[in-house]
Amino acid sequence: MLKSLFIRNYVLIDELDIRFEDGFSVITGETGAGKSIILGALSLVLGERADSGSIRSGKDKCFIEATFDVSTYQLESFFQENDLEYDPATCMFRRELYSSGKSRAFINDSPVSLSIVKELGNMLIDVHSQHQNLLLADTRFQLNVVDLMAHVGKQLGIYRNEYNNYNSLRDALAGLKDKISNMKQEEDYIRFQYEELNGAKLQVGEQEDLEKESDTLSHTEEIKTALYKITALLNGEDPSVVSSLREALTSVEQLFAYFPKAKEYADRLRSSYIDIDDLASEADVLKDDIEFDPERMEWVHNRINTIYALQQKHRVSSVEELIVRRDEYGVQLSAIDSFDEELDTLTKRCEESYKLLTTQATEITALRKNAAITIEKQIIGRMALLGMSATRFQILFTPKSKPSADGMDDVSFLFSANKNEQLKTVAQTASGGEISRLMLCVKAMIAGYASLPSIIFDEIDIGVSGEIADKMADIMQELGRKMQVITITHLPQIAAKGSVHYFVYKEDAPERTYTRIRRLGDEERVGEVARMLSGTRMTQAAIDNAKVLLGL
Repeated sequence: MLKSLFIRNYVLIDELDIRFEDGFSVITGETGAGKSIILGALSLVLGERADSGSIRSGKDKCFIEATFDVSTYQLESFFQENDLEYDPATCMFRRELYSSGKSRAFINDSPVSLSIVKELGNMLIDVHSQHQNLLLADTRFQLNVVDLMAHVGKQLGIYRNEYNNYNSLRDALAGLKDKISNMKQEEDYIRFQYEELNGAKLQVGEQEDLEKESDTLSHTEEIKTALYKITALLNGEDPSVVSSLREALTSVEQLFAYFPKAKEYADRLRSSYIDIDDLASEADVLKDDIEFDPERMEWVHNRINTIYALQQKHRVSSVEELIVRRDEYGVQLSAIDSFDEELDTLTKRCEESYKLLTTQATEITALRKNAAITIEKQIIGRMALLGMSATRFQILFTPKSKPSADGMDDVSFLFSANKNEQLKTVAQTASGGEISRLMLCVKAMIAGYASLPSIIFDEIDIGVSGEIADKMADIMQELGRKMQVITITHLPQIAAKGSVHYFVYKEDAPERTYTRIRRLGDEERVGEVARMLSGTRMTQAAIDNAKVLLGL
């Protein structure tokens, strides 16, 4: 609800500080007193565009601040999404206009764009006049009205969960199809690369072994010559190293009886003899085994060249990396081979979700259409009470071609104020006064079902009087028991039904005229209602009638 409105240096207002109450409030005053100026200031702080002409003459800055209680609107997510401080008891809008043409807007002291201000403002207050494009023409609002009366909140919650699931499946299916298309285009390339790498039969550590073998094969003669020499030196014709060690061992063994260290020397010589003799034997065998093999050498060089070529092609530096690349291509080929099965599974899941979604949407449509019958009857009945007995009202349902977050229905309110006129959408056919009364009936009908924005009616009573005015006042009073209603009116029947009464007037000062507003007490209300009854000449009959209207 709107808690307060502070205005400084706006048109004819130097400074106003208005405190509002919950329930049904009325604003009255003579024509030209400035009621529309106050409403303009409220529209400005809620995001309407303005120019420097809105600033009071002689001032360089205009300042407007509106404070709301948003505790019943469940708007915490909106504040989080827009990085705004959330205080449900006090939500403050501020607008500053400068004579230079610049403008700034704030929500809870954080600078924001006008689009954010308007978005939040539309959730909090609904301003109706005979010259405005009203919320009632918004098809989303119309659908919300039907859904409130149809009690489809639970069904819509289930439907929206399935709708989100369907969208996820549909997006996944589209992504898979794109992936398949891209992979199919690359399949021949991927398969060739895999088969080439797989056909190479690469082994971990193979490159190092081949490079060592290549070195060995390239130096066969040098190796064989060296082994011959080693064999000759170690165990060739005397004196060889082996025969010398054997002779030394025999000599030291003869010293065992009288030389204590002889046994130690013998052990060391025996160990050396065994090692050298074994080494000589291995060298002797190895020199005969090593032979130059030109075919093997050619194979090794070709194998190394194959590995080098693959490494260069795939821009890696080891066989292990080539094996990783081969396995990656293998995984891609397996994925391509399994795409048909995955595509079939995902397609079936998407079709099943769509079928469930359309079934749920059909159930919601049926509930909406049943509620539409009740809505049509109630609206026609309420409009008749407001003097529009020829009203025709119908809710048109148009099936959507595909599911949306709200189901598969487009809803339009069709209206005609006269029996012989063709039914048309509210935006096309209803005048300002007609649409305001229609909105009054709609809001009165749904007020018990949802937390509605505060509503301001700006002189929707023009052309109404007598019993119709009294009925209109009753509807506003009923609506005010469930939400905040503020009405700018010229009718005493409506003014008398308000729980709070504000009076707008002009105050003349030597240098200029100012617009003022004040809250009236009981005695002041009697005088104001009497003035509205009698006009410029106050009569006792008007005063007595005012007291009757006010219930005093």
